[in-house]
Formats: sequence, C-alpha cells, structure tokens
Amino acid sequence: MLYFTRWKALAIILTALVVCLCAVPNFFPEATVKGWPAWAQRRLVLGLDLQGGSYLLLEVDSNYVKKEKLDQIRDDVRRTLRDAKIGYTGLAGRNDAVEVRISRDTDVPNALAKLRELSQPLGGLLGSSGQRSVEVSDAGSGLIRITVPQAAITERIRQTIEQSIQIVERRVNQLGTVEPVIQRQGTDRILVQVPGLQDPSRLKELLGKTAKMEFRMVDPTVPPDQAQQGRVPPDSELLMSSTSPKIPYVIKKQVLVSGGDLTDAQPGFDQRSGEPIVSFRFNTSGSRKFAQATSENVGQPFAIVLDNEVISAPVIREPITGGSGQISGSFTVQQANDLAILLRAGALPAPLTVIEERTVGPGLGQDSIEKGELAAYVGSIMVIVFMLVTYRLFGVFANVAVAINVAMIFGVLSLLNATLTLPGIAGIVLTVGIAVDSNVLIYERIREELRGGRNAISAIDAGFRRALSTILDSNITTFIAAAVLFYIGTGPVTLGIGIITTVFTAFTLTRLIVAWWVRWKRPQTVPI
Repeated sequence: MLYFTRWKALAIILTALVVCLCAVPNFFPEATVKGWPAWAQRRLVLGLDLQGGSYLLLEVDSNYVKKEKLDQIRDDVRRTLRDAKIGYTGLAGRNDAVEVRISRDTDVPNALAKLRELSQPLGGLLGSSGQRSVEVSDAGSGLIRITVPQAAITERIRQTIEQSIQIVERRVNQLGTVEPVIQRQGTDRILVQVPGLQDPSRLKELLGKTAKMEFRMVDPTVPPDQAQQGRVPPDSELLMSSTSPKIPYVIKKQVLVSGGDLTDAQPGFDQRSGEPIVSFRFNTSGSRKFAQATSENVGQPFAIVLDNEVISAPVIREPITGGSGQISGSFTVQQANDLAILLRAGALPAPLTVIEERTVGPGLGQDSIEKGELAAYVGSIMVIVFMLVTYRLFGVFANVAVAINVAMIFGVLSLLNATLTLPGIAGIVLTVGIAVDSNVLIYERIREELRGGRNAISAIDAGFRRALSTILDSNITTFIAAAVLFYIGTGPVTLGIGIITTVFTAFTLTRLIVAWWVRWKRPQTVPI
C-alpha cells in the first residue's frame, strides 16, 4: 500500500495540481479574466443568497392541463368517428371523461374498437404496470364514455413541467442574466432564482405570459357592439385588444398559422414611422400556410392574437409569400424586446402562476458572505490546531491534504461554472470535517496496529489498508444521500463533489505523502 510507481505518483500530483489550478480565475477581477483564453475563464458564480437577486416559485395550472387533455381527446374522437363514417351526437366533456352517443346501435361495436385505438400505454414505470392514457367503456344505450385516469393526468402534468422548464430557461437566459437556477419542485411547481436581478417585475411579466400566438381572420359579418350583446357566431369569439383603452374584435376560431411555426423574432423600428416593431420569420410549413392564408384573404383584416388578446389587426394588402413579416401595436422599446423574447422562446404549454416571490438585496448577500467566510476560517483553524496537537507530524500531512482538498473543490466547481450559495459554503466547511474524519480513521487504525506489536512501517501500511473499507462505507452512504437530495431538487452539489475529492485526498494523496516520508526517513517509530 505504501509503494507508488513513478507514473502513479506523477498522475496523482498532476491531477491535484490541474484541478487546483481551475480555481485560480476566482482570485482575479472579472475584467482581467475576460482577457484570458475561453477555457480559462470558468469561475464560480455567487448565488442568490450571496449577491442578491430575485426568487420566484411558479405553479402550473393543473386544471388547464386537464382541460387541454380532454379537448385533445374530444378532437381525436371527432376525427376517428368521422374517418370511420360512424354517425354520433352529443359529443362533450364531463368531469374527467368525454362522452359520445352513437346514432345507430349496430355501429357501437365498431366505434368501440376504433376509439380503443386511441388508448396508449403510459411511459416509464406506469406503462409496465398496465396503466393507459384513456379508458373506453360502453355505458349502454349507444353511449360511449372515454375516461382519463388520474395516472394519465399526472403524467401529462409531468410532461408539461419538463417542457415549461425548458421554455422558462430560454426566456430567462435571453434577459442576459448570469447562471439562473431553474428546477422542478414537487409535482407541479418550478423554482426560478435569478442572481443579480433586483427588480422581479419584468421577470414576472415574461414568465407569467403563456405566449400562445396565433394568426386568425377577423369576422366582418358581426359588428363588435352586437357581439358584446351576446350575438357571436358559433365559429367566432369576442376578444379584446392588448392596448388601452380596450377595443373589441370578433375573431374567427380557426387558426391560420400558430406561433409554433415561428423560427425567429427580433425587435426593431419601422422604417416609415420609426415606431418599435417585432419582425418575425416562419419555418417552411408556416411560410406555406401564411402565404396561402394571405393570398386567399386580400383586402380582409386578420388578427395577431397573443394569449387571447389582439395585438394587431392589419388589413392584408397583398399576399405575403416571403415567410416573414412584422408586428406593430404601439409598443414601447422594452415591450417590443420582451415580445420578441417570448416568441423566440416559444409558448408555455400551460399558464404559470407566481405563488411565492422574494427579493434578496445585495447588502444581505454581502453579510452572508462575511459570516460564511468567518465560519469557514474559524472551523478550519480549529481543525488544523486539533490535528497538529493530536497527531503532530501526521497532523501536518493531514492538514496539507485537507487544504488541497478544499482547493480541488473550488477547482471542480469553477470547471462546472457552478453557483456557490450559502449552503454551498456550509457544505465546504462540512467537507473539511469529513476529510479530517477520514484521516482520523487511518491514524487511529495505525495506533491500533502499533499496540498490536507491529513495527512502524508495517503498522502504517496496515493502517491505510484496513481503514479503506471504513472510509469508503462512510463516504458512499453520505454520497448516496447527497445524490438523492440532488435528484429531488435540493441540489447539494458541493457536498457530493467534496466527498469525491475527500476520498482522493485522504486516501491517495495523504498516503503518497506518508509513503515519501517513510522512504526518506525509514522510521523505527511513528510520531503520531
């Protein structure tokens, strides 16, 4: 255990040196680091509790997700029965089910067979247990009931959360903020932490909008004042403008082109009027549909609808075949920029509601840094003194290994561009204790071997060898706990990294230092 080949020793030293060097950029001003090569600019980012910022807890509208699921099933039922040429009446959604009555009793078996094709096994563990997306049953008298089980609703909410996290992340990143924290909490919530952002109002406005954009035709057959009295055609609806004062529009429900066909959106200024606008561009499919819609409706007004509000309702002067256009609506510069961000990031699959909001000032963050540093210094000094008093020379070896261990933690965190928080500082202090604990196990084992009658070199070798299993057991169990906490969203990354570096330094690096000392001194006694 005390023998190291030259290459093995060199590999250990180089690994420790390279990882420690990764922490160097943190000791230089950011302006200085920006002049370095890109690979050398990675550094720690202070979290929300250290530099201040905004904290939002968002909740997905579960009722909206359930309604969207039922609407989708209803459309699938309508399409399936129409394709199979089966007559039906009374297609409607009730509670967690969609009901449809088949016109002829002889068509019921065929309708049941066709509608059961809509049922798919749920993914993941639920699929293996036999759960399916819908359950189709014959309620008698030609009535067929398509029920959505709770497992399917839960799976749909999970998918909605995952998709929403990606879109929220894109929206926040386009604000130009540094290292935001965006993660799932529980089954239907998303945590958003943006360090350095002191005013969360703009962030809330961006994240609170679904940004579901649609291009639809204005219905000219019914004046808006009549529509406000309840005279709205069944294939149209009454929507209000996004500007103030509110202007009513009668808009057809048919969507000509959806925002999902947009590939880019950029803020700009109209060359003629100089007012802020948003230029957009469609993909191939969207370009084709937009060209067809504008060609068939020249001279007619069409509406640009965002989250059920009419942004603009211009008249189509000529066919737009280039796949691009612009949106104007008396925007301010910031409104145009925010709209472009929303369109580029995409629409949220469901509305998000802010249920908790906090703003941490930079003064509180600085106070946290000072207290965290004080705790780290006091804890480290006490550990160093204890090791020196208890284990003398071997305490020096342990303290050197612990110092390298802390430097390696900062190096790995810098390499990952990780965000350092107050709990992260606590994790580093805790790691110092864990690292020392590993050395204590080794040294106490060496003492036991000496009391058992072994000579100095044999006792040192046996101490390292027999303490290994105990060190691994204690650190692996702690690492499993850290991994579980990380999986459920708490995120103790610092502790997990600290455990890995602790095993490396306490057993490998300390053993290398002791092996060099043994080779140099050839001791007859152990100063421990």
